[in-house]
Amino acid sequence: MTFSYRKTITYRLAQAAKAHRARAGSHLGRIGLHPGQETVLKLLAEQDGQTMSQLAQALSVQPPTVTKMITRLSAQGFVRRVASESDGRLARVQLTETGRLKIEDIDKAWKRLEKEALAGFDDKDRKRLRKLLREIERNLSGAVIPPEEESPPEEEPAEDEAEA
Repeated sequence: MTFSYRKTITYRLAQAAKAHRARAGSHLGRIGLHPGQETVLKLLAEQDGQTMSQLAQALSVQPPTVTKMITRLSAQGFVRRVASESDGRLARVQLTETGRLKIEDIDKAWKRLEKEALAGFDDKDRKRLRKLLREIERNLSGAVIPPEEESPPEEEPAEDEAEA
């Protein structure tokens, strides 16, 4: 029997992530944003004046990716780069007034997306799913165990233990 990757949880998770990104793109496109840009604006709404390095770390992306995102958001008038007063080499990213006004639209888009994604789920299911997804995220972002260090498969119990 061949391995059916389509029946794995990680495949379903990947497919759900793709569907989420596509639907998010649709909602965000209506307010003039691309997926990922809303997260930058939300991070700055929480703590304005972050450096590019801080944003890269918070987004779990490489600095060049953040540079590209900030360049695009700046061209749209949502953010601006401000040179640090203490270190001229350091730039802080700040929301513009236009960017601040966009936060409410982002929140509405995310609420719509959440409602669509979780239609038919009760509060208990939502809470459990949120917890399980956090655990998966922790598992996948943690240290990767190289193949030679993997734990051996659990042994079958000894015959006298199996009969107990």
